[in-house]
Amino acid sequence: MTNADLLAGGARLPLVEDFYTIQGEGFHTGKPAYFIRLGGCDVGCAWCDAKNTWNPRLYPPTEVSTIVGRAVACAAQSIVITGGEPLLYPLDLLTGELHRHGLKIFLETSGSHPFSGEFDWVCLSPKRKQPPLDEAFAHADELKVIIGDVGDFEWAEQNAERVGSKCLLYLQPEWSVSDEIMPQIVGYAKSHPRWSISIQSHKYMRIP
Repeated sequence: MTNADLLAGGARLPLVEDFYTIQGEGFHTGKPAYFIRLGGCDVGCAWCDAKNTWNPRLYPPTEVSTIVGRAVACAAQSIVITGGEPLLYPLDLLTGELHRHGLKIFLETSGSHPFSGEFDWVCLSPKRKQPPLDEAFAHADELKVIIGDVGDFEWAEQNAERVGSKCLLYLQPEWSVSDEIMPQIVGYAKSHPRWSISIQSHKYMRIP
């Protein structure tokens, strides 16, 4: 049986975890949100803090109805679909059912795979190893570029030139070098004020 058969065209998804927390990054920082984390990623960033999600075979396919039922039972009004790379899978059924219950849906993606599903907000976080598809830039409400060294500022600008004029721009320090790189990020944002700074505030709050 193929992976496509197991997932039944999006009726099942490899669920790593789902949980209620506070969004820690980007535009929606501080907002209570229910996270749906899907397994599988073929980008493979060395600094990824969710490497446990990379192999989707570790996570048995879960019925979308089960995922939605747990989300709807939560007090959250916002849903974050993340990974791994969630766009590896057809998300139309999942997002349609969540929207049917009046929930707002935020997507976190590298943009490296074709879009499916309907979202109220898309955070595009481009990765050098597997850059976004052309279509991803038109979907982006927020561009969040991870900065690990000063060379990443040029990468950030290359991607910023491709998003829409209303897309919000964020620079975020890579966590393991945040103390070292933050002064450069602060200086860069002050010199290029169309950029804002995002930090992983959930790590300071010590929450998932």
